[in-house]
Amino acid sequence: MTGERDGQVSRRVWTIPNVLSMLRLALVPVFLVLLVLGEYVGALVVLVVASLSDLADGYLARRLNQVTRLGQLLDPAADRLYIFAALLGLAAGGLVPWWIVVVIVARDVFLLILGVVLASHGYGPLPVHQLGKVATFALFFGLPVIMLGLAFPSVQPVSEPVGWAITLWGAFLYWWAGIIYAIETARAVRAARVAPRP
Repeated sequence: MTGERDGQVSRRVWTIPNVLSMLRLALVPVFLVLLVLGEYVGALVVLVVASLSDLADGYLARRLNQVTRLGQLLDPAADRLYIFAALLGLAAGGLVPWWIVVVIVARDVFLLILGVVLASHGYGPLPVHQLGKVATFALFFGLPVIMLGLAFPSVQPVSEPVGWAITLWGAFLYWWAGIIYAIETARAVRAARVAPRP
């Protein structure tokens, strides 16, 4: 408990924020199935619940001093899984083109490769860049706005172009952040090569 009291990252597993993150992850397949079945209202309800739990676990982690290593992994993982599930579900129904799925997934594969390169040179993962957070938020917001028009056709003339604008901007920022990560990785690798060996 000492690490939590002084604001350090804990190794605990069973904390309230972590349980909320686990529940959010458990809802991902429910969200995907509802999307594939065309139950857009139900899918939006699940997404709203997941988003509220995301806000709650972040708030509680800070408020209760329960920031954990597991939570730091679960939170971004859940965000990405919801984005992938939304993309796959909408693409499977022919509602978004598959190229947007490839663009988003390829960026995360690219980051995975960068992570392997960093690990091979003795580095851990790079800190999350603010631009990456903005990109994830744009995707996490834009795709549900597209879904909103599918759930409620009366708002589709407005929600669809707005949702697409936010989603495409998010995809652009997603790759821009990826390029920044690549530059930082290259700097780290160069530093490791010129560092004196013991």
